[in-house]
Amino acid sequence: MASRGGFSSRLGFIAAAAGSAVGLGNIWGFPYEVGQGGGAAFVVMYLIFCFILCYPVMVTEIAIGRKTEKNPVGAFNALGFKKWNFVGKMGIFSGFLILSFYNVIAGWAFGYIFEMAAGNFGIADQFGEFVKDVFKVGAYGLLFMGTTAYVVSKGVSGGIEKAAKFLMPTLIIMILALVVYSLTLPNAMDGLKFYLVPDFSEINAEVVTSALGQAFFSLSLGMGALITYGSYVNKKENIVSAAAFITLADVGIAVIAGMMIFPLIGFMSGGSMDGVGSGPALIFVTLPQIFGTIGGTLGAIAGTVFFVLLCFAALTSTVSLLEVPVAYVVDEHKVVRKRAVWIVAGLIYLIGIPSLLGNGYSDFFTNFITYPGAEGATDFLSFIANVANDSFLPLGGCLIVFFAAHVWKKHNLDEELANGAPNYKGSFVQKYLNFAIGYLAPTILAFIFVVTVLKTYFGVNLF
Repeated sequence: MASRGGFSSRLGFIAAAAGSAVGLGNIWGFPYEVGQGGGAAFVVMYLIFCFILCYPVMVTEIAIGRKTEKNPVGAFNALGFKKWNFVGKMGIFSGFLILSFYNVIAGWAFGYIFEMAAGNFGIADQFGEFVKDVFKVGAYGLLFMGTTAYVVSKGVSGGIEKAAKFLMPTLIIMILALVVYSLTLPNAMDGLKFYLVPDFSEINAEVVTSALGQAFFSLSLGMGALITYGSYVNKKENIVSAAAFITLADVGIAVIAGMMIFPLIGFMSGGSMDGVGSGPALIFVTLPQIFGTIGGTLGAIAGTVFFVLLCFAALTSTVSLLEVPVAYVVDEHKVVRKRAVWIVAGLIYLIGIPSLLGNGYSDFFTNFITYPGAEGATDFLSFIANVANDSFLPLGGCLIVFFAAHVWKKHNLDEELANGAPNYKGSFVQKYLNFAIGYLAPTILAFIFVVTVLKTYFGVNLF
């Protein structure tokens, strides 16, 4: 443990793991999904699934990491099940791919800080041209990847933990400040009502599966990030309660982010919530228009603060995404951490170049693939997101909990969870986790995987 480093405190671990979960998905993806899912009814389903499904998967990943003190591949080897290390390899590969396109989007957000600071609210109408300027956006992405690599190169306690202890409280303060501001705007309450007052007639099978998917993806599960972070956790740490805090932090920030964004949309739209689920346009087009409507110095300050916030959220996630392959290279190939960090970061940036080009600059990467039954082509960035994020993560999560319950066996998992949690054995939490990890989570995640593959790649919608 000493040679690999570790978290210096419980707070540091929770801040870092929560930071891993909190990212663009909370502030960009979550409001978009809420809009598509009919508002508050989606939020209710999302909250339920975070705790009944995602929490058990999180506990399992952290426990495997702490038990073995290894990366996602080394963990399966250390437990004596080398044939299962393909799950860890798939997780590392997923994180590698996700960071390659995530960094491109983070570069957009980074660039918007300067646009907002300069009062260039017209960027909202020029988003398509902005993302086509690959040299400018590529430079922003390079700076963002360099910042991520710098943090990771400083090690677990000196880099990741230290950054998380600063970034997470700052992120929360910035979100709360924008929530207070947004609630003072005209028609803000219409947006808040859409977000917080559920209309359960909006719930259908598609909303349920979307809520399940958003809950799972928002918590950084299935790619080995929490196995890796768990490998740095003290043996005396209470994993059961720490995972609960991490889940609460992630869910709390997503929910509060919605309380920031939907009042702003209510203000911009005059109280109408039509078209709120508009994907990337929600953050990079609609919100800059709102800041432009506010106008002047106040609009510039609000816009700048928002995109700084978005970059902070992105950075907490990119750090964990980079740490996963770095830990693998350090553990399995005995490469010095700093060298491993810069080599891996450089490779990921290069692999992300097609995602950078596929937003209108290159016709080949913009119209990269046409799925059977699809109305049009899918760009490279979206294709990688479909493969790594939408497909591999639920499959990885499913295999991890199945492995823990039926291959490694529940009693071994229980022994690890009891370390640091003296009241765990015989408790209701133990009984629930055994049921969830053994049956509930693998069944639901397998279902999500099948539904996603059929719908995304073959145009077959079961609902």
